Amino acid sequence: MKIHFSPASPFVRKCLVAAHELGVADRIEKMPSAAHPVNRNPVIVESNPLGQVPTFFTDDGTVLFDSHVIVEYLNAEFGGKLLPPAGPARWNVLTEHALADGMLGATLLARYEMAVRPEPLRWTAWTDGQLDKVWAGLRWLEQAAPGFGNRVDIATITFGCALGYLDFRFAEFDWREGAPATAAWFAEFSERPSMKATFPGV
Repeated sequence: MKIHFSPASPFVRKCLVAAHELGVADRIEKMPSAAHPVNRNPVIVESNPLGQVPTFFTDDGTVLFDSHVIVEYLNAEFGGKLLPPAGPARWNVLTEHALADGMLGATLLARYEMAVRPEPLRWTAWTDGQLDKVWAGLRWLEQAAPGFGNRVDIATITFGCALGYLDFRFAEFDWREGAPATAAWFAEFSERPSMKATFPGV
């Protein structure tokens, strides 16, 4: 198995955390990739028209994207429990995952606006709007996190990656002050070997 890889991508991290939790991380070759929203990498585009990471290759050469699909594949292929079977629990986890993914996407768009768009063209209201999605997600998470317990699934993994990316790219975004329960959950979840092994930049 192979994956187009960027050490800073929270979506790549989600896949690798899942792989570690499933005990197969050492079976995935990480292919360094220069994905960019403007200067698209033709090597990635050759396999994924979106030109994004993660792009994943199974052992038989099947190409999978995006991160949700990749985690679903790994979970199914290796008998994991990162997604519940069909039923109310599954819809709950997938809805939580959609929120976590949305928070990640909003944070990434804010990052692109600040780091990629030329300064004279930057739109502060756009950045503020994206980060407001993150704040709204944190308010929801503050109510839900105390009930997560020891859950390790696609939703909690993605929340962990989203909060880790906030710390990595938006150190000034002091989310812990207004979300102490979330901070307590994240501190414990971050101690998992899978999270330590995939820390941004590793």
